[in-house]
Amino acid sequence: MTSYLSHSVAETEAFAARLAAHLRPGDVVAYRGGMGAGKTAFTRGLAAGLGVRGEISSPTFAIVNEYRGPVNLYHFDMYRVLDIDDVETTGFFDYLERGDSILAVEWSENVEAILPPETITVTIEPEGEDCRRITVENLQIDKRRES
Repeated sequence: MTSYLSHSVAETEAFAARLAAHLRPGDVVAYRGGMGAGKTAFTRGLAAGLGVRGEISSPTFAIVNEYRGPVNLYHFDMYRVLDIDDVETTGFFDYLERGDSILAVEWSENVEAILPPETITVTIEPEGEDCRRITVENLQIDKRRES
């Protein structure tokens, strides 16, 4: 588990960009955090770290935004997902089966039961007025270096 205290949106994006260097195609990154916690800012940094160019926005109404780069990034918003039938309509399982991209999942609490066991969890919590505590779990950096 890694924990980081961010003092700004720019620091959140920079931390996410550094994390992206440790991701591999097929990884799922599940976000936890309330409304306005910084999940979309984190995704902007993740995208930058993956070499994705262009505007990154919240997929609240689209359910999924697709970003092309050296490694594609698919950014899901599961806020309105209520059951497994809703997940099916997002195409999530199709993206998951590809294994050639990174999946970032906002409101992952709503789909926790269907996430792969090796899912990397990023929790973003307010800590003071302008700070966020970012905690990353299940990122096996040492194992990845060996393979």
